[in-house]
Amino acid sequence: MESSAQLVILAGLAIGLVYGAVGLLSGFCLMSSMRGFLAKGDGRLVRTYALAIAVAIAASQFLAGSGAVDLGKSIYLQPTFSAPVLFLGGLLFGYGMVLSNGCGSRALVLLGRGNLRSFVVVIVLAIAAQMTLKGLIAPARIALVQVSQATVSANSFPSLLATVGLGEAVSRVLASVAIVVALIFFAFAHPAFRRSPGQIAAGIIIGLLAAGGWFATGYLGADDFSPVPVTSLTFIAPIADALQYAMLSTGLTLNFGIATVAGVFAGSLVTALATGRFQLEGYSSPRHMLRSAGGATLMGIGGVMAFGCSIGQGLTGMSTLAVGSFIAVAGILLGTTAGLRGALRVQPLAMA
Repeated sequence: MESSAQLVILAGLAIGLVYGAVGLLSGFCLMSSMRGFLAKGDGRLVRTYALAIAVAIAASQFLAGSGAVDLGKSIYLQPTFSAPVLFLGGLLFGYGMVLSNGCGSRALVLLGRGNLRSFVVVIVLAIAAQMTLKGLIAPARIALVQVSQATVSANSFPSLLATVGLGEAVSRVLASVAIVVALIFFAFAHPAFRRSPGQIAAGIIIGLLAAGGWFATGYLGADDFSPVPVTSLTFIAPIADALQYAMLSTGLTLNFGIATVAGVFAGSLVTALATGRFQLEGYSSPRHMLRSAGGATLMGIGGVMAFGCSIGQGLTGMSTLAVGSFIAVAGILLGTTAGLRGALRVQPLAMA
């Protein structure tokens, strides 16, 4: 019989495989979504993202409400957090995402398709994230958190509603329904999206994968003697851990995040080979490489500060309805917008 830890790792691998395949076929990516939306071109991808968040919230809150998973054990619903650091981290991540032309999860997907630019992004992101988690940058990050953190009595939207006298269950349902309905309305109000069954399917599947991660770690991994951290889809720290595991596997423990990272790459690679999408690509110039590496550095640092990336906070964190996640996502959206429009706009490279 498989141990709970082994089941969690297998689940992470399976979730990663599906995410890699769906991500490649659908082009699921917040940066691409924002670019299309802000340019008033094809707005389907941003609707796919909205639908994924809606499904993730609905399914995750159902798991929490039924008692199958305790989302309160996740990093997103801690009573003490630093709103300024979350927001600043989101800003850095969002702007870095534009510089690198995609987030960490997208880089893994494109790497599986043969994009060697993404190899540089993944490696640099992993190093920058590890430096911010445990290395040279860690003391500055910790000091910044310590001087700006606050303890709150209500760290999620359901708990905020509960402060006015509503019960826990009612507060959870009201908060979930309000946000889910708004997101679904936004998604399906777009005629082109309604005519895109592939994008609709991608949004539903990826949203369910986020909830599946909670189920895997929070339910399958619930072992009193050997518990695993309650988490789901996120890519900054797991990419850093995956690189460290690849170099120093002896003495290190394989976990859900590392298995998910491996699964995303493998799922994308197999899908690319099976569909004829595999093609080696590289940089057009040294300047292109420098910009990409700089963006990856900002994503690694910002993602750690924000407790997640466009997936880790934008999908998984949002599914918990944590106030801190909404703050981090606001920073990510603002940083991405600054990189796509306005005075700080990242200018396109010729032949990039």
